[in-house]
Amino acid sequence: MTPFGAKLRELRRQRGVTLRQMAEGLGVSAAYLSALEHGKRGVPTWFMVQRIIAYFNVIWDEAEELQRLAEASDPRIVIDTSGLEPEATELANLLAARIRGLSKTSLRDLTFRLRAAAAKDGV
Repeated sequence: MTPFGAKLRELRRQRGVTLRQMAEGLGVSAAYLSALEHGKRGVPTWFMVQRIIAYFNVIWDEAEELQRLAEASDPRIVIDTSGLEPEATELANLLAARIRGLSKTSLRDLTFRLRAAAAKDGV
């Protein structure tokens, strides 16, 4: 499941909306929404995210969070380290090899540390 898919499911559950009801409201198939929630589809288009925002009638912070989560939810990401420092290639390979074995706590910790390092370096 992607971060966007998890948020989508959370919004549906909070509002008591079934997958089928939401699909009908958005004019898409329930299979498409299910695949989107489970990370079996790529990143939703900006237009689709806007339709979901309107469907749930969310504003400001929650709408921005949905858009940010959509952008960070590509389930098949490729990291190109050509031309970067050797440490970047090592990090990318280590993450690719070990990500499936990491706990939710470890994943959150690594995400926090990477965001902090990027902010420190102005990235």
